[in-house]
Amino acid sequence: MQYPRLDTPVSPLRQRLIDDLNMRRLSRETQRNYLRDIGRLATFLGRSPDTATADDLRRFQIEQQEDGVPVPTKNSIVSALRFFFTQTLDRPDLARRLVRLALPRNLPVVLSRDEVTRFLNATTCLKHQAALSVAYGAGLRVAEVSMEGRRRRQRADAAARRTWQRRALSQCHAFGGPAHPAAPVVEGGAAAGRDGPRRLAVPRTARHEADQHAAALSHRR
Repeated sequence: MQYPRLDTPVSPLRQRLIDDLNMRRLSRETQRNYLRDIGRLATFLGRSPDTATADDLRRFQIEQQEDGVPVPTKNSIVSALRFFFTQTLDRPDLARRLVRLALPRNLPVVLSRDEVTRFLNATTCLKHQAALSVAYGAGLRVAEVSMEGRRRRQRADAAARRTWQRRALSQCHAFGGPAHPAAPVVEGGAAAGRDGPRRLAVPRTARHEADQHAAALSHRR
């Protein structure tokens, strides 16, 4: 069943429907879908949809069934028509005539105990086995597992950086160096790029401080 595009001038009935949609703050996408689906009924009837009868609605849904319209599409049309007959026309008796179908859902495949055991034993790494066991036992999706793993890696990297900073600061304090190692700076400022190549100064790290301290002790001896 082919339906033409709705590019006709706005009628008083259509404007009233649009006002009802705006008053209830429905999204633009929902308004567009409702206007399209109500237009399908008008095209089927060949006249204004406010003149539809209960028998017209029944024939309309039978034709949709024969044309093989998917269940989600038919349910969307039912939602649009129920809004039209209940809110715009104040005809809840016609809205009750519309049949909404249950959407069939496929049950997920449930693994047997032996299949779960083979799945967990597919790897010999203890860490991977523990991760798979937790993910399967908690019912996590693949995206959730990968996201949690990314978060753990970020936390581990942050902890490693903090540990390195603490060790560097402790070494600096132990050898009498500055509390904070100097950050790399560019000598010559902004003009260095015009006058010559930019040279990156060597930062003073805890290892440099330790080497200088050892060299000073050797000279004293």
